[in-house]
Amino acid sequence: MTRILVTGGAGFVGSHYVRSLLGGRRPPPAVEVTVLDKLTYAGNLTSLEPVSGRFGFVHGDICDGELLADVVPGHDLVVNFAAESHVDRSIHSAGDFVHTNVLGTQVLLQSCLDAGVPKVVHVSTDEVYGSIDVGSWDEESQIAPSSPYSAAKAGGDMLAMAYWRTHGLPVCVTRCGNNYGPYQYPEKIIPLFVTDLLDGRDVPLYGDGRNVRDWIHVDDHCRAIRLVAERGEPGQVYHVAGTAELTNVELTERVLALLGHGWDRVRHVPDRKGHDRRYSLSDAKLRALGHAPGIDFGRGLAETVRWYAGNRAWWEPLKADVLGVT
Repeated sequence: MTRILVTGGAGFVGSHYVRSLLGGRRPPPAVEVTVLDKLTYAGNLTSLEPVSGRFGFVHGDICDGELLADVVPGHDLVVNFAAESHVDRSIHSAGDFVHTNVLGTQVLLQSCLDAGVPKVVHVSTDEVYGSIDVGSWDEESQIAPSSPYSAAKAGGDMLAMAYWRTHGLPVCVTRCGNNYGPYQYPEKIIPLFVTDLLDGRDVPLYGDGRNVRDWIHVDDHCRAIRLVAERGEPGQVYHVAGTAELTNVELTERVLALLGHGWDRVRHVPDRKGHDRRYSLSDAKLRALGHAPGIDFGRGLAETVRWYAGNRAWWEPLKADVLGVT
């Protein structure tokens, strides 16, 4: 029996990871999953309903060392998704991001060290590198975060590597591009635009819309994390690259087309402060382990749009209660 602790397992990527571990027709009987989640606005247990009753749940914060001392021991793998992750929110309340993404990561790493956890995977972001005009970052590239969010994530990454170098904690760090797919909180660009258009609203596009992002389906991301957990070398960083590098204008055009709308439904808004122009990752190290993305962006985006169109019961309460949209 492999016991896996998934912190932040009720969030977008974390919940997909849990569903990927426990879902399917014949889930692996030798896996026991515990989800620890603070259930902030972005944590939603309804995202785990497809595997309800098949995992243990602990309502708690990775900053709570006493709680972690009870929960962490006995697990063979800890995968850390727990993070404050929305750049716009970090600009206005950076302290929350530092608290969770830096202090929380340190508390979790120490708990894993104290408990002798055999493997830890810390999930991070391409945003720690800042912006790149041409080419792609490899894992040896210098980090240069622009936003409080990415700076806090970089702090957590460095702590993970410090725990490996200082204490020998067997931890890997993964850094991924922009994720999309079902169950993503509707403040992120794809679910925000899709749900706004479904509700007859115009979509807000930052600045000139020429910022470039590399898109990956959440399922491909979670497969990569599982591979790193199984085969990744402790003390190493692994990039998880996507399948489509698009400007926000190009992305918006694709969403509009899938829902039968034109550019007249776009409302330009002032650009975000410190908005990075382009992200791009080289994933050669991960591909050497046997990984390759499997979901074409066009197909994945179309399936995602259909999911939001057919699951209003999941996202409408979130927009009403947290985003103030009715």
